[in-house]
Amino acid sequence: MRRMLARLRAGELSVDEALEEIRRTQLVELAGHARLDLGRSARRGIPEVVLAAGKAPAEAAGLILALAREQGQGLGSRLSPDHWAELEGRVGELTLLRYGPTSALVRSPRWEAEPTGGRAGIVTAGTSDLGAAEEARMVMEAAGVEVKTVFDVGVAGLHRLLEPLGELVGWRADVLVVAAGMDGVLPGVVAGLVDAPVIGLPIATGYGAGGEGEAALLTMLQSCSTGLTVVNIGNGIGAGTAAALIARRAAAARRPPPPPARARRGARSGPGGRARAGS
Repeated sequence: MRRMLARLRAGELSVDEALEEIRRTQLVELAGHARLDLGRSARRGIPEVVLAAGKAPAEAAGLILALAREQGQGLGSRLSPDHWAELEGRVGELTLLRYGPTSALVRSPRWEAEPTGGRAGIVTAGTSDLGAAEEARMVMEAAGVEVKTVFDVGVAGLHRLLEPLGELVGWRADVLVVAAGMDGVLPGVVAGLVDAPVIGLPIATGYGAGGEGEAALLTMLQSCSTGLTVVNIGNGIGAGTAAALIARRAAAARRPPPPPARARRGARSGPGGRARAGS
């Protein structure tokens, strides 16, 4: 919207052309099936993400590429090898970025990310947690949040956690996403050590009962560490979205306030130095 208004002011667009672009930032229908919410980034600061699972490769690729061409970047999650092959074959002049084995971000060459100043950390207990953690990183970086990652520091070797966690604290991360499978203890441990919001991301790894992520989810929900927020099993998109919103709001609070508005034209100083309206 800001770019459109700048082009209108510069005379590059007519009023009617600008109105048409405004309409295009609303809902766009593709082939009568999917409606892309192109105004979501403007409303929430978080772009729409296409869930590829359950969609034909051609359909998922078409939606991701449409988002990239219409609003500068298109995000996709849970891509299978067939989805990847279709996307790679159609990406053309756009830039395809991989986030782990199942997440993709496609950007237009004209797209310029606008940094927000928000900072977020991602911590994983093991390497099995990387897929969902990369989903979270993709969303946060697409939203203009700077991300630092710490991988494979689970409670089986808790000494590995302390130094990198101290670095994240020193970096003043606004929020931490902590992913863990098995018993899911790590988010509660981290939440008990830091003063930043912690979002627990349970992962479906483990053995036997609870091996589909239920044990990790229940452990996080029952954590003794107060204030730990938990998303659904494997929901890296949800964790990344929540973290991005927190980081963006924290960054906005750090910015200096705007200068006070000038006295309106025609006002002049009256008795005692106070401004009064002119005639």
